[in-house]
Amino acid sequence: MSLVRAKKHLGQHFLTDKNIAQKIVEGLRPSLGYTDVLEVGPGMGVLTDFLVKKEAYKTHLIDIDGESIEYLHKKYPELKDRIVHGDFLAMDFSSVFKEQFAIIGNFPYNISSQIIFKIIENRAMVPEMVGMFQKEVGERVAAKPGGKEYGILSVLTQAYYKIEYLFTVKPGVFNPPPKVNSGVIRLTRKESTSLNCNEKLFFQVVKAAFNQRRKQLRNALSQFQPKGKIDDVTLELRAEKLSVEDFIKITQLLEQ
Repeated sequence: MSLVRAKKHLGQHFLTDKNIAQKIVEGLRPSLGYTDVLEVGPGMGVLTDFLVKKEAYKTHLIDIDGESIEYLHKKYPELKDRIVHGDFLAMDFSSVFKEQFAIIGNFPYNISSQIIFKIIENRAMVPEMVGMFQKEVGERVAAKPGGKEYGILSVLTQAYYKIEYLFTVKPGVFNPPPKVNSGVIRLTRKESTSLNCNEKLFFQVVKAAFNQRRKQLRNALSQFQPKGKIDDVTLELRAEKLSVEDFIKITQLLEQ
């Protein structure tokens, strides 16, 4: 089989280190009760090689690259009807999966945030994700309140998932090598997939607060008319000082 060419416009950087690939796959924990696993952007199958050896999993693949799809069909004939040629971001999960499933992948850097938001939107179906992102994105997802990395992505992900930053991967183990380090993170869904507040309003509050992160909440949240609903001490804070629980409380107060 001829090798697949990495395509810059798709953000492809193929992992070549089998030890790292195995380590990523070992990050999944089927003890959480799923059997279906969806690998996003498998390329030439370096992660897939380890997934298909796992008898506990029913492996599915999705790739937007036609050349990769052709290669994967030849390499894994046993997966024939579980190889999808398509865009993960446009995928209707319920048309493929009837039960909960995990997501794994060496994700294209150019759509990292969109991948995480897609998982959040479909959290009822996705109890776990193990994936490789640009290191900076992985750190932002896992960031705690107080630092510059902490932002919209941190709060919205941590509202529904427990995040673990597992390990860093150097550029030299990819073809072609990216210009930055990569980071592997694991998301484990919390027991409840809903928050104790108006979730649409919660998303709006978080985004408004961080879109003007240098301003006090009094100004950043002015569109919600917080005065009289939220205490003055809180209104003097900036978004990066607030935990997920703080944002939930603020949303509850604004609902009243």
